[in-house]
Amino acid sequence: MARKKGKIGSSFDDFLASHGVLEECEELAIKQILADQIKAAMEKDSITRSAMAERMQTSRRALDRLLDPKNTSVTLHTLQRAAVAVGRQLRLELL
Repeated sequence: MARKKGKIGSSFDDFLASHGVLEECEELAIKQILADQIKAAMEKDSITRSAMAERMQTSRRALDRLLDPKNTSVTLHTLQRAAVAVGRQLRLELL
């Protein structure tokens, strides 16, 4: 008997939601993407962490928290300063 192609069961998002961790997983994913994009921009422009912290007018320790994909307690102000420091724009969108 041939199996029909298609969706079987619920989505992974439904699974995460049913276990109460969807929002936490989305937060971590967004933070990891942002940290990776900032790191990539720094590497592309050969900006050291010390130079980046200086451009952002912050400490190296604060920059390390920003670049830590597991630390979701970063502010929009910090993200904006990081974007400007690497010559980019921060764009947020609600879907």
